[in-house]
Amino acid sequence: MEMSLEKALTTVVTTFHYSGREGSKLTLSGKELKELIEKDLCLGEMRESSIDDLMKSLDKNSDQEIDFKEYSVFPTMLCVAYNDFFLADNQ
Repeated sequence: MEMSLEKALTTVVTTFHYSGREGSKLTLSGKELKELIEKDLCLGEMRESSIDDLMKSLDKNSDQEIDFKEYSVFPTMLCVAYNDFFLADNQ
């Protein structure tokens, strides 16, 4: 039986790998990152400048692609933001 944390980790990994459709299946382009965010998060449509800023912050080696290690920072940042939201809501 898959446990909740295990299921969440599996979802993070498989979402990344199923989102890489152009070029290498092991990286995401800016376009793929934008599609992933718009499809899998309730953030609505993002401006190109927002995607560019996010890409720059995640793409540590400046190769214009995000590998899994670089991508893993993004869901972590979202978890911290969600936690902060819930903490503020409970005060």
